[in-house]
Amino acid sequence: MFYATLLNGEPLSEQPSRIVVPWWSFTKPVLAAAALSLVRDGLIQLDDPVQEGHFTLRQLLKHQAGLADYSELPEYHAAVAQGQTPWSADEMMHRLDGYSLRYRPGAGWRYSNVGYMLVARLIERVTGLGIEQALIQRVLSPLGLTQARLAKTSEDLAEVYPQGLASYDPGWVYHGLLVGPLTEAAALLDRLLGGMLLPRSLLRDMQEAFVLGGPLPGRPWATAGYGLGLMIGESECGHRLAGHTGVGPGGVIAVFHYSSDNQAATCAAFRADGAEGMVEAAVLEHLLAAVGTGERR
Repeated sequence: MFYATLLNGEPLSEQPSRIVVPWWSFTKPVLAAAALSLVRDGLIQLDDPVQEGHFTLRQLLKHQAGLADYSELPEYHAAVAQGQTPWSADEMMHRLDGYSLRYRPGAGWRYSNVGYMLVARLIERVTGLGIEQALIQRVLSPLGLTQARLAKTSEDLAEVYPQGLASYDPGWVYHGLLVGPLTEAAALLDRLLGGMLLPRSLLRDMQEAFVLGGPLPGRPWATAGYGLGLMIGESECGHRLAGHTGVGPGGVIAVFHYSSDNQAATCAAFRADGAEGMVEAAVLEHLLAAVGTGERR
C-alpha cells in the first residue's frame, strides 16, 4: 500500500495527492532503477569500469566514484538565484574541474549530482535513447506510471506546484528533473521495492547501505546511509526506511518505504516551505502509523 500527502495544509482546488510536484533528487532512484534494469538484462555489469570514467556503475550509484558536485560552486547558486540561462554541461564541468577525482573511487563517499548526470549519459549510451524515453521504457511504463515526465524547460513547470516555479529553469538539474503526482512517486517506490521491476539480488544491492554515520542534526535518522540510488535511514527506535529526499526552489519531497514482517507501506510527502527533516519526520510518522494500524492516509 502507498500514501501521498501534501503537508502545507492550505486550501487546494485538487486532491493533494494528485497535484504535480517536482521530484528533485527523487529522480535519482528512477535513474538507478533504469541503470539496474540494464544490469538485469546483461547489458552492463555493476562492477566493471564504465566508459564515463575510471569507476564502476556501483560506485556512481552509491556516490563513491570520487566525483565532486556542482552544488559546491557559489557561482552556481548565484546564477540560479539570478534566473540566468543554465550553463552547458561542458561549462559546468569546466568550472567545477569536474573530471578530476577528489578521492580514489570506492575509498570514500561524497554526494554528487555530477555522478548521476554520468549515470543518465550511461543509460542513453547503452539504450540508444534519450533519457526521458529510456526512463519511460525501462522504469515508468513497466511500473504502470503514466503521468510522470521529465521537465526540460521553464514552460514544463508552468502547471507544477507550487505556483511561481515556472521562473526556474530545470536545465540547472544536470541529471534531469522528473515531475509528477505524489501518488506516482509513492507508487513507483512501492512497486520497485516490491519486486515488480528488478530481481531480488539487485534489490538487495540497492538497499545495501554505505553507512554515513548519524544522527543527522534536525533529521529523524539515528543512523544514515546510502545504497544504489536510495537513502537508507534508521530511526531512534530502529525502524529502517529506504527512499530519497529531494530539495529545490519548489520545496521538499520525501518518498520512503518501510516494511516489517509481512506489512509494508510507502509514503510520499511534499512541502513547499520546510526543511528536509520536517518532511522526513512526517513521512516516518505516517508510515509507522500505517503499518501499525493498516489505515490509509
